[in-house]
Amino acid sequence: MKGILRFGVFIFLVFLNTKLSAQTDSSWSEKPEFNLTGFVDIFYIYDFNRPEGTYRQDFLYNHNRHNEFNLNLGLLKFNLTSQKYRANFAMQTGTYANDNYAAEPGLLKNIFEANIGISLSKKNRFWLDAGVMPSHIGFESAISMENMTLTRSLLAENSPYFLTGAKLTFYPNDRWEFAGLVVNGWQRIQRLEGNSLLSFGTQVNFHPSPNTTFNWSTFIGTDDPDSTRRMRYFNNLYGEFRVSDKVNVIAGFDFGAQQKGNKSKDFNYWLSPVVIGQYTFNAKWKSAVRVEYYQDRAGIIIPTGTQNGFRTTGFSLNLDYLPIDQLVCRIEGRWLNSQDDIFERDSGFTQQNFIIATSIAFKVDQLIP
Repeated sequence: MKGILRFGVFIFLVFLNTKLSAQTDSSWSEKPEFNLTGFVDIFYIYDFNRPEGTYRQDFLYNHNRHNEFNLNLGLLKFNLTSQKYRANFAMQTGTYANDNYAAEPGLLKNIFEANIGISLSKKNRFWLDAGVMPSHIGFESAISMENMTLTRSLLAENSPYFLTGAKLTFYPNDRWEFAGLVVNGWQRIQRLEGNSLLSFGTQVNFHPSPNTTFNWSTFIGTDDPDSTRRMRYFNNLYGEFRVSDKVNVIAGFDFGAQQKGNKSKDFNYWLSPVVIGQYTFNAKWKSAVRVEYYQDRAGIIIPTGTQNGFRTTGFSLNLDYLPIDQLVCRIEGRWLNSQDDIFERDSGFTQQNFIIATSIAFKVDQLIP
């Protein structure tokens, strides 16, 4: 509680300084830029396990239907940017919104992004953003065109895509970025009923060169009500390396720990390494390969009810065709292999799962005069 009060006092003092400096800074009155973004991702997947229904896996939130054409994500975003302030508002629909926002009530499921940011320093080194924001964790977006592979890695699917709260960011120079967050919880817009504890996060992003990025993000909090509170401590690390004009590589690692019970000194753990490599043949063709592993024996993030929990290895191969910059046609083969029989099939459950995934996605960004 004292930490939250200190943070509030700090923000108040920064706001006071910002107000005083704004009275003499003409850049606050400059006309902002307004941008409109539209995105549509239509997909079809064939799951060779042939599950009984169209819904495939409980631990996947993107492109998660079998033998059905559907909309993964339809998005309309409004963005306003100036030297001293910024705002984003985006509405969404599709299977991603239904699956990943299942815990949110009513129309909150349709909010992809809703936040406002202001500069807190004369040189715009400090920024405060508040609202529903993209998560500071991970390197994969809900917008499939921004990722090397069509389907998301197990690591990305089972860590927050979005967070709701306040984020204070410091940009000391072009190479470093530091951020601290106070949020409502682990991927939540509305705080969990019965939980009075806010959650916290940090981020350190380092660009030693234009072709290399290192990132370390953390989360500290709980996803339980006060009566059964178990503290969760989570780390996400990744490096992105543009080896050449044609080769790009990302290596990531998640590690988390959660108390076994309220006030317990014992913890359950989960981890997930992933490596993705992308090769660009030319302006119209790209290919990507992914190797991944996810271990969650105690079922903290992915409960299975089986003896060994979720211990799954994955491999995928991706091929992309971009006839124009705004349009991408993708096909991917993905194989998952688990130690226990956790994948549904027409005759029961099995250790393996293989799918062919396809998608046509279109994205347009339009600057509004």
